[in-house]
Amino acid sequence: MEEQACPRCKTTKYRNPSLKLMVNVCGHTLCESCVDMLFLKGSGACPECMVPLRRNNFRVQLFEDPMVEKEVDIRRRILRDYNKREEDFATLEEYNDYLEEIEDIVYNLCNNIEIIETNKRIEAYKRDNREVIQRNKTRVGRDECALEELLELERVQDESRKKELDELETEHKKKKARDKQALIEELMYSGKDAATIVSEFAEKAEKQREEEKQLPPPKSIKEFSTGIKFGQTADPNLQPVPKSDEGPLFVYEPLIPYTDGPTPPPASDVETVGYIAHIRPETPQENAGGFTSALACHRALQEALQCLYYTPTTGVGVAL
Repeated sequence: MEEQACPRCKTTKYRNPSLKLMVNVCGHTLCESCVDMLFLKGSGACPECMVPLRRNNFRVQLFEDPMVEKEVDIRRRILRDYNKREEDFATLEEYNDYLEEIEDIVYNLCNNIEIIETNKRIEAYKRDNREVIQRNKTRVGRDECALEELLELERVQDESRKKELDELETEHKKKKARDKQALIEELMYSGKDAATIVSEFAEKAEKQREEEKQLPPPKSIKEFSTGIKFGQTADPNLQPVPKSDEGPLFVYEPLIPYTDGPTPPPASDVETVGYIAHIRPETPQENAGGFTSALACHRALQEALQCLYYTPTTGVGVAL
């Protein structure tokens, strides 16, 4: 594996473990220090391809290959406008052609092929489909709001559960401290035998530990911290699907073919009896695809013996 390094200052992860590589729209990487040095005068260009760059377009490199970062950024930017769905097309073939057009655009932009023509193609699509793009953006926005509400619901429930468990743990610690103080006071001022007092305290502590293991069920939360109840803005399409009664399990019944002719030999006899003596063996490529000479021979025998007993009934008894 090639070690990641900044192409400008040649710093590697080995020499600087805290090295943070940044990537821009051109797909070339720079370390964070070089990015700061590049924009000291307010503007800068990529040291490798000399494309004008903007400081706010730099982001932390997530993938080892910077070209993957470039493709992800281009694909996200293209899909922001090419946001049609399958239901927007009359046939599945038109939708597949639309998806293929998106892949062609992404490929051209990633590999610097016909950049000007591709950008003109994108601008023409945006002009011709302005209303559809805006409508789909609104629809996607509603779906994102519904998903964010569901994620917020999970986050609130997790925080509430964590807070409840922290309060329970604090209460257990306070109770242990009170029990310990009570034991000390009883040993100092009680007239009982110390061994008996310690034994009773140990039994009580063991019982308390068993109770602590049984955590209470989480409390039901019906609204956010803002007072909005759950489900008021969620998309009903994202609600769980109602459970349906399961039918009986499928029972496999072996197929009994009706050949209307002599019974073909079983597959086990094809090689042992010698049916494949005059059949060429399969090639390695055919064998890799699941083809064998015994299988082909067995199917040929089935087809040869099929319908040999068939007697046509139409046309019998025609007068001379």
